[in-house]
Amino acid sequence: MKEKEFIKLISNTLKSDYIGDDCAYLKDLGIVISQDNLVEDVHFSMKFTDAYKLGYKSAMVNISDIAASGAEPKYLTIGLSLPNNIDSNFIENFYKGLKKAAKNMEIVGGDITGSDKIFVSITAVGVAEGRKISSRKNAKVGYKVIVSGEHGASAAGLKNLFEGKQNKFTDIHLMPEAQIDFSKNISQNIKTDYAMMDTSDGLMDALIQISEASDVMLDINFEKIPYDRDLEKYPDYKDLILYGGEDYQLVACVPKDFEVKNSYEIGSVVEGNGVQMNGQKILNAENKIYNHFKEQK
Repeated sequence: MKEKEFIKLISNTLKSDYIGDDCAYLKDLGIVISQDNLVEDVHFSMKFTDAYKLGYKSAMVNISDIAASGAEPKYLTIGLSLPNNIDSNFIENFYKGLKKAAKNMEIVGGDITGSDKIFVSITAVGVAEGRKISSRKNAKVGYKVIVSGEHGASAAGLKNLFEGKQNKFTDIHLMPEAQIDFSKNISQNIKTDYAMMDTSDGLMDALIQISEASDVMLDINFEKIPYDRDLEKYPDYKDLILYGGEDYQLVACVPKDFEVKNSYEIGSVVEGNGVQMNGQKILNAENKIYNHFKEQK
């Protein structure tokens, strides 16, 4: 997977302890910080969305990273690169969408430049005070694996958009929700180290990354993964659930006796490495996981 190779190369070049999780935890400042880029015709298409929904989703993508760290989402800065056919209505509606998603967060600045396509770059800052910050390195043998909600809906929504259909799944894809309350329930109450990550690139991707970073095996029961039963109408619904991205749920590995409201236990952390699904080790998952550097069709 080229993206992982690039990240490893960057980390080795910089010799940085901060690179690895989706947020960098700057303990001396008491904050976490994250940045995401969205590129037109790679991460979104204006054929399927509008300025308001694009602004909303652009914020949620970044808020989800802050939630995955356990911090309180606090500030956003926005970088926009826009082609010359963009008008003032687009800008106004884009920022209305951003503001709606940000809720109590403050949008505190940014930059606007020209380009041949729409590029959105957002930096999000979260506050760590009163929270225990997660790391995907912190899954321990004996922990349980929990998720915040259903998987597969966003991938089904994207499939529907390509097929010219509109339904509840397309709405979920275009306007996701970051799992802020789930994050808060864990980080404000847990006393031990724990692992947590969002499922922006798919549930299986998150499970594999936590497994690799923590040097453990995650033993998962597919039947315990929550999903909308309407997904069973899709022949590939199991792949949508496991490998489909942009659900922006959270997956966490926490002690067995730690209770998390509104969570779903889907497995446990055991000795070994990788991910095991219903007793079978998952192999060659990278062929199904989204790759930013693979030619998209």
